[in-house]
Amino acid sequence: MALDYAVIVVYLAGMLAMGWWGMRRARSKSEFLVAGRRLGPAMYSGTMAAIVLGGASTIGGVGLGYRYGLSGAWMVFTIGLGLLALSVFFSARIARLKVYTVSEMLDLRYGGGRAGVISGVVMWAYTLMLAVTSTIAYATIFDVLFDLDRTLAIVLGGSIVVAYSTLGGMWSITLTDMVQFVVKTIGVLLLLLPIAVVKAGGFGEMQAQLPTGYFDPLGIGGETIFTYVLIYTFGMLIGQDIWQRVFTARSDRTAKWGGTVAGTYCLAYALAGAVIGTAAKVLYPKLGSPDDAFATIVKEELPVGVRGLVLAAALAAVMSTSSGALIACATVANNDIWSRLRGLGRASSGDHDEVRGNRAFILLMGLAVIGTAIAIDNVVEALTVAYNLLVGGLLVPILGGLVWKRGTVYGALASVVVGGLAVIVLMATHGILANEPVYYGLLASLAAYLAVSLATPATDAAVLAAWRERLSGRSPELPSEPVTAPQ
Repeated sequence: MALDYAVIVVYLAGMLAMGWWGMRRARSKSEFLVAGRRLGPAMYSGTMAAIVLGGASTIGGVGLGYRYGLSGAWMVFTIGLGLLALSVFFSARIARLKVYTVSEMLDLRYGGGRAGVISGVVMWAYTLMLAVTSTIAYATIFDVLFDLDRTLAIVLGGSIVVAYSTLGGMWSITLTDMVQFVVKTIGVLLLLLPIAVVKAGGFGEMQAQLPTGYFDPLGIGGETIFTYVLIYTFGMLIGQDIWQRVFTARSDRTAKWGGTVAGTYCLAYALAGAVIGTAAKVLYPKLGSPDDAFATIVKEELPVGVRGLVLAAALAAVMSTSSGALIACATVANNDIWSRLRGLGRASSGDHDEVRGNRAFILLMGLAVIGTAIAIDNVVEALTVAYNLLVGGLLVPILGGLVWKRGTVYGALASVVVGGLAVIVLMATHGILANEPVYYGLLASLAAYLAVSLATPATDAAVLAAWRERLSGRSPELPSEPVTAPQ
């Protein structure tokens, strides 16, 4: 195990070193929050794939494969489909907006700051819970590595992510994510996948040992697949953590094609996780929990050194999602909530001060994430709450603003409030893990958006003209204030 420990320690030290290097580059708000909008295709593809394929996709994807077989790939597969849809249909327009948050996009599209304030609160809650669930996953990995206490594992893993994210912002996160992408590719796709299949006796032996349902591509159930599409595919279209990566692209072409490559990679990663889980079912048919499959097969079947690299891959998966969600949470908290509460809008007191302020918010949100992760036990419920609120409350006004010019600020506000409340009430009455909250919350949000938009005056022509200018890419970076509709 000494070699495994050495691999992990070197990896973690490298993450901190990159945070220090990123600090030297992050001299402006744009550099700190969106890496100067300068990422080329290779860096953009790698970092986008890294952020969407986190601990849930790696450890959870293998667990679903253990429980359902090849159809366990559907959760991660729908994440890939969402990224492909975002990249092909929306990413070019999003990149041309030159904003920092989803709420700023809503302000530009609908005029004024009313829609942005409420959406900022919802988006903050989503990114916070996403960061929390990613941070909790450290407990599983460090338990396998060092047999650490759960609280200590969360503090250790969370502190490293908070440290390099605070130091260099998006530049540090971009550099670490690129390394994490390479480590995940080698550890999971090139090492763990073939070793697991060989240890299980090959595909022929796997088919002989397991029920035929394990090889049915729809074995997980149509309703479950539909729910995954609603939550994860649609969630990919509107999450601040994903949009903030789109903002880093050097051009709209980079955003479109780089994201398409990342989405395709996700589809391959989904199948790999399901196959590894299926192999684990052959090798260890009586595990206490499907989520133990990843840790068990790594610990019991991999040789020394390789085991350390694969565990580093799992750690990389968790860290990439955790850091992406953390900077998204801090960006929303500072730019969409705190600045508005202080009455500053988007007035700037200088890039240097803004970097310092955003760095302070990453540190503050990081401490909140670590504390919340220690207090929460049920990861699945926390993640479900986050995605239900995101999709039920924000999907309709965001996509509606991009594709329907008749949508109004009042329709957007009604959509967020009605959809969000419907999700909360239905989670209370039907249970957090029920499908009804996201189904009916989304329908309520859509109905409110259409009805109120059609019943209220159309968005002012000046607001729409400024919006079209921004979408065309002819406008400079975010102005001091959005265009406001006449009252």
